[in-house]
Amino acid sequence: MHVSFDPWSPAFVADPYPAYAALRATGRAHYFEPTRQWLIPHYSDVSGLLRDRRLGRTYLHRFSHEEFGLDEPAADHEPFHTLNGNGILDLEAPDHTRIRRLVAKAFTPRRVEALAPTVERLAAGLVEEFVEAGGGDLLTAVAEPLPVAVIAEMLGVPEADRALLRPWSAAICGMFELNPPQETARAAVRASVEFSAYLRELIAARRASPGPDLITALIAAHDEDDRLSEQEIVSTCVLLLNAGHEATVNATVNGWRVLFRNPEQLALLRGDHGLLPSAVEELLRYDTPVPMFARWVLDDIEVDGTLIPRGAQVALLFASANRDPARFPDAEVLDLSRQDNPHISFGAGIHYCLGAPLARLEMAASFGALLRRAPRMRLVEEPEWKPGFVIRGLGGLRVEV
Repeated sequence: MHVSFDPWSPAFVADPYPAYAALRATGRAHYFEPTRQWLIPHYSDVSGLLRDRRLGRTYLHRFSHEEFGLDEPAADHEPFHTLNGNGILDLEAPDHTRIRRLVAKAFTPRRVEALAPTVERLAAGLVEEFVEAGGGDLLTAVAEPLPVAVIAEMLGVPEADRALLRPWSAAICGMFELNPPQETARAAVRASVEFSAYLRELIAARRASPGPDLITALIAAHDEDDRLSEQEIVSTCVLLLNAGHEATVNATVNGWRVLFRNPEQLALLRGDHGLLPSAVEELLRYDTPVPMFARWVLDDIEVDGTLIPRGAQVALLFASANRDPARFPDAEVLDLSRQDNPHISFGAGIHYCLGAPLARLEMAASFGALLRRAPRMRLVEEPEWKPGFVIRGLGGLRVEV
């Protein structure tokens, strides 16, 4: 590797885009020894491989660990792997097909649409408190509590327990980083045990007394004689929080940072709130909150003449693909009115993000509320990035209104 791809470097995390451009310029598949992954930086390849059934989020539907040339996971990590391995994000057909079909019966577009007034109300309340305080940390005051409150409302989590959700989510998501240290793994396992136990109690309560919440709907979801198991319901609830919450938080604060760094575009948005739908899409493209997703190679593939064998892992670089000038004219330019914008921040293929409509709804609500109530909001200090490449976000965003 002769380009500056270094996912553990704070400088890289702060601005990875020159390294992505260098990767695109020097090839379509690069082997990265530190993580034993093939880096795929071009839009056409990333988009195609997301839909290629020769790749998978797991290999266990076809091979054992030994057959795939990999060690068994550490025994003390089992609670995390049980939780993660029963969610649709890390399953392949036929299990993925079955569970996603059942989850889709409960997590319907109509349910998301019905949430719109609730999301607007929650966003408006958080922004009102933020404005009355004169500003502060946009991350902790608005960006974090909104998706947590929305997911908690959907699941029927009592208000008194909602403070538990964000720490559990952050701890579990730590395991998705590249080569996580033992301390991170222990925290993820502990959070997996605690969150699972909490949800099992909540599921038992809903079985005894059904409500209008998503957990009740997941319990009731059925197809002929097929239903979700308790573990599948638990894993689905955790996935909805982790995938829907972590990415939305980072997309919100990363997006505001981008706007502050592009004052002409911010002025356009302040002058025309009708730009908000295309602005949300462009912010997701321009500074992707989940820059990379990995896939296992289940059968040999070729990328531009390079053989990537079965048993290898590819790192699909979403953030690089979203800045690929071969697909996006003026890809390095923020254009909030961009219309032709098929970014892949929500993935593609059978693993396309189930919660994408909810994420868009939450971002539009919080950005809209801030544009209306804090039209002169400005950055107080340059933010710092949290360590982390797979889930990339700021440690805070201090502003005044």
